[in-house]
Amino acid sequence: MLNMDQKLRKRQQEGNVIRTGIVGAGQMGRGMVTQMVLMQGIMPAVVSDINIENAVNAFHYAGIKDDQIAVVDTLTEANRWMEAGKYIATVNADLISQANLVECAIDATGVPDVGAKVATDAMKNGKHVVMLNVETDVVIGPYLKKLAARQGVIYTGSAGDEPGAVMELYCFAKAMGMDVKVMGKGKNNKLDYNCNPDTVLEEATRRKMSPKMLCAFKDGTKTMVEMTAMSNATGLIPDVTGGHGVAATVKELPELYKLKQDGGILEKHGVVEYVNGIAPGVFVAVATENEEIAYQMRYHSMGEGPLWILYRPYHLCNLETPLTVAKAVIDGEPTIVPIDGLVSECITVAKTDLKAGQYIDGIGGYTTYGSIATAVEADAKGYVPYGLVTNKTRMLKDAKKGQLLTLDMVELDQTTLIYNLRKEQDAMYHK
Repeated sequence: MLNMDQKLRKRQQEGNVIRTGIVGAGQMGRGMVTQMVLMQGIMPAVVSDINIENAVNAFHYAGIKDDQIAVVDTLTEANRWMEAGKYIATVNADLISQANLVECAIDATGVPDVGAKVATDAMKNGKHVVMLNVETDVVIGPYLKKLAARQGVIYTGSAGDEPGAVMELYCFAKAMGMDVKVMGKGKNNKLDYNCNPDTVLEEATRRKMSPKMLCAFKDGTKTMVEMTAMSNATGLIPDVTGGHGVAATVKELPELYKLKQDGGILEKHGVVEYVNGIAPGVFVAVATENEEIAYQMRYHSMGEGPLWILYRPYHLCNLETPLTVAKAVIDGEPTIVPIDGLVSECITVAKTDLKAGQYIDGIGGYTTYGSIATAVEADAKGYVPYGLVTNKTRMLKDAKKGQLLTLDMVELDQTTLIYNLRKEQDAMYHK
């Protein structure tokens, strides 16, 4: 994001402020709104939430007074009040893709099907899309990237979220000619495959979080989703299904990430991984075959090698999202997108014993959690893409706790937009 401060200041001085539309005013959305109000050259012009109080309060957190906020339901009202300089709060998410002055739509809902609608509607209306909803991206990201190209706009994941944050390290290393052997992230919360929204309710309330969101962190789903996004953007793959997930410090990683034949844990290099510890940081493990560069890395206190860790000890998630908006609008470049087709898949695991006829739920719920496998393995074995699981998904066969669910075991909800877009995407890459 080098020089982005100057580019945004120039937009401010020219009176050409980037107007964004944000869908979802929970923890991610409201923090993003507040950060954006503090910035030059960009503003949260429209905020939508199914609870209008959330949208209004997001502006209040940012210090916006009621006389600066217009609560609207129609496109005509939204356009009129926006042109008059007001901030718009609405329950009607469609206004974000339709409003005249909005240049970029941001999805911060974390709901796969909502993300699919926000992204497709916005791009078909000529607006850029920043997806702070990796759950959608890992299911239909390649489709959305192709749609963006057809519409002449940018589709991208977000800076600050772990995939976007580690992508900066990956591109930095690759630009210098380094070999990236491992790419990954730390895990914040202790892994608990048995957690559900009820067991985390007290902690979620204390931390002002959605219980479903906290559950998705604790049961590992968010980590698996994020690793899948990293894989799809780079071509790196999981070493084993689900990843190794070692407990380690940054200093221990160079030894651990050697190949097994050299005393490490990996079967191969060119992989995505996660570490229990080093959170909230992200990292890449790099190597070089050049002796002079190896000497220089040692000279610069990076360690003895042959692996060196480039580590970023933070990711500011939603607070960095406005920078991705600016990069898309001003520079015409994404932060992170799939390369072409799916490299890895976020797949579905039974959280408890499941019975035929039972309805299950998806992200942050009671009955399933996510894992990661290569797309080749997922296709061959028919694993269920996790982002397609909703509370209308019905079991056709029994499943044991910990079992990977396959498509012949479930009846997916075929009425969702994301299900049908996934069918279109599969047709693109499985001719």
